[in-house]
Amino acid sequence: MPNEDEPNTVDLMNSINLMEFSDEILLHILSYIPSTDLILNVRRTCRKLAALCLDKSLTHTVLLHRDYQASEDKVKQLVREIGKEIHQLNMAGCYWLSGSTIEHVTRCRNLVKVNLSGCHLTSIRLSKMLSALQHLRSLAIDVNPGFDASQLSSECKATLSRVLELKQTLYTPSYGVVPCCTSLEKLLLYFEILDRTREGAILSGQLMVGQSNVPHYQNLRVFYARLAPGYINQEVVRLYLAVLSDRTPENLHAFLISVPGSFAESGATKNLLDSMARNVSLDALQLPKSWLNGSSLLQNMKFNNPFYFSFSRCTLSGGHLIQRVINGGKDLKSLASLNLSGCIHCLSPDSLFRKAEDDIDSSILETLVMSCCNLKHLNLSAAHHHSSEDLGKHLCQLLAQLQHLRSLSLPVCSIADSAPKTDKTPTQMVTNAVPRGFGKKVRIGVQTYPRSMSSDSVTQRPSSVFWTLLENVPFLETLELIGSNFSSAMPRNEPAIRNSLPPCSRAQNVGDAEVAAIGQLAFLRNLTLAQLPSILTGSGLISIGLQCQQLQTLSLANLGMLGKVVYTSALSDMLKHCKQLKDLRLEQPYFSANAQFFQALSHCSSLQRLCIISRSGTLQSDAVMSFMGSCLGLIMCHMFTGESLTACKNLQQSIVRSFQAERPALNVVIFPLLHEGLTDVIRDVPMMHLDEITLFKSRVAEEPPNLWW
Repeated sequence: MPNEDEPNTVDLMNSINLMEFSDEILLHILSYIPSTDLILNVRRTCRKLAALCLDKSLTHTVLLHRDYQASEDKVKQLVREIGKEIHQLNMAGCYWLSGSTIEHVTRCRNLVKVNLSGCHLTSIRLSKMLSALQHLRSLAIDVNPGFDASQLSSECKATLSRVLELKQTLYTPSYGVVPCCTSLEKLLLYFEILDRTREGAILSGQLMVGQSNVPHYQNLRVFYARLAPGYINQEVVRLYLAVLSDRTPENLHAFLISVPGSFAESGATKNLLDSMARNVSLDALQLPKSWLNGSSLLQNMKFNNPFYFSFSRCTLSGGHLIQRVINGGKDLKSLASLNLSGCIHCLSPDSLFRKAEDDIDSSILETLVMSCCNLKHLNLSAAHHHSSEDLGKHLCQLLAQLQHLRSLSLPVCSIADSAPKTDKTPTQMVTNAVPRGFGKKVRIGVQTYPRSMSSDSVTQRPSSVFWTLLENVPFLETLELIGSNFSSAMPRNEPAIRNSLPPCSRAQNVGDAEVAAIGQLAFLRNLTLAQLPSILTGSGLISIGLQCQQLQTLSLANLGMLGKVVYTSALSDMLKHCKQLKDLRLEQPYFSANAQFFQALSHCSSLQRLCIISRSGTLQSDAVMSFMGSCLGLIMCHMFTGESLTACKNLQQSIVRSFQAERPALNVVIFPLLHEGLTDVIRDVPMMHLDEITLFKSRVAEEPPNLWW
């Protein structure tokens, strides 16, 4: 019996007043509230909060990026009220705001850093804005067709001459504002130029008249260029590199070029690389694969406490990796991020006589792990990294020593315990993990598996090497398991392939039990699972939903048999627990987006973006409309299925008519996946959605950490 003299717990909780907390605690709590809500709503509740909401720690930096509820009126009012207090403003991806609203940034006259990537800006409007921002030192913008540098005023050019950091996304062949930025120390270039116009005309890589001013690179410390597929992007980036080849900046510390496919080395680029090898010492490097393959460039490069290396898609053998990069086991404790995706021979001594499916040389990985012991981001995807049966030498066991890992991308076959055995079927591995009869129908909202599955029954399963790995990297936030032969129907950097290769034979040993092991990652925020053929019921997904309560991004592709979706019931059970999930991408050839699925998905109260890609999949229009009405935060709905063009258009129009007014950022694309007009539809989608969720790619160690904002 409780003591009557002791205060009741409920009464005690009710007696706590939020305003009794210290200012420091309140400021910390307020820092999690979007700036628009903070200034326009919370500030009006009481005098104390009115004062705290205007604290410099809350108004110095304003983030409108991903604030999908920030309407035109809210942004204008926000800038009117605290514009003079804002020193850093991130409006990246605010595609729903008009140019006239973006122009209100001129009120923020003390801005030092502003990100306007993805915002609607003309040359004239940009000129007017930058003319008023005399303290600006960091700028991010898009350069769209019609941009004309001759329209920039002298006051605008004066501001640009003081800019130290520039991020420029190009949708048309142009130097943009680079020639005006005479003091640049950091230059980030994103080339998204399409080879053809909407009318079908072929674009030229020659820069337009008035755009041929020479960029100024003499103070450059960081040069980064990321190219989308297409020859036009390669033509334009060569013009940027030509100036670098004449005189390499003495203070250059990071040189990174990301190019999908081949990018032939020219005389100018060869001169640039030779000059870099002689004159600079780098701490970050990424080069096109054709520049590295077969060359002795790495042997001649000088590095000073490097923090990022990317050799993605290079034919870099393990011998070269150890000798030329790690320098025979040199201490590389400074290295934080390493991208070896698509380096199919990087864990074997040489690439001359090795087949892609042969076992790795564990001593190479052992040297890598010991030398780069502080790695936080590692990408080994798009390769067959098969471990031998030597005790303690499995890839997972060696990677378990990297206890600082925060993001990891692995091929599915690399986590298999051993080579396939004739006496071991996939069913035997997951029998205990399946809590219900195979094929039994599940009603949404009814618990159909033992509650104890969330903890005790999971941890009591026999340990595997993959389980051991995850046990030793408890703070992992991003995990990708991607089949070695996986090719998406909607890829970011490769051509879409209709008939993909079959999964690696060793991937047959990875099933529901291995997926269930992921549930022990309490801090997991981003998860990608692609091409796992031995998923039988998807029961491991339930463990993830129950235990990974911080999961925000989930991407599932080609799990189990492709002719039939075997994990629908388990996915529905999983989604009921994903209260923090913001982004969901599903790619499965025969996925049925029916009422049962959308009813389960409606439990994801934080969901903002949904993408379904299913070549022969179906949609239930009524279920989609009902879900859109119940999931109030959803602002992106992309569905590419096997439905007819008429059905897709009707559903898209219904969603836009019903919800666009109350959701300013709403972006809806519903279209047949195999329709010839898909390319034209895709080009109208905001780049942030395409790059972050709709188009598939591996994202671990894709860029150096903290490259921009």
